[in-house]
Amino acid sequence: MATRRIISTEKTILEKDDHPTEKSNISPVVPRHVIFKLLGFTLAMIVVPIGSYFLTVNSVFKGNSSYAGGLAALLANVVLVAYVVVAMKEDQSEQEAALRPETKKDR
Repeated sequence: MATRRIISTEKTILEKDDHPTEKSNISPVVPRHVIFKLLGFTLAMIVVPIGSYFLTVNSVFKGNSSYAGGLAALLANVVLVAYVVVAMKEDQSEQEAALRPETKKDR
């Protein structure tokens, strides 16, 4: 007999699983405001360079697409740097909040 018999006092694999006594936490790992901020900067990363190119190629730069493309690249970098700065400030504020002792107002 190649199979093993289960003795009546022995638990099966399904019975060995421990059932949690507390309710599981199903809240999202990333806070909602972080997702909205990321979506906002993603939209800005698409709209700002393309919009600036088409708005300035004929009106400001008189058909010179090289200058309009350069401005679009510059504005894409500005949006990117702005996102990095906002993300760093948010991270610093979370670290300061963790170091600050909890008061009755925070509860």
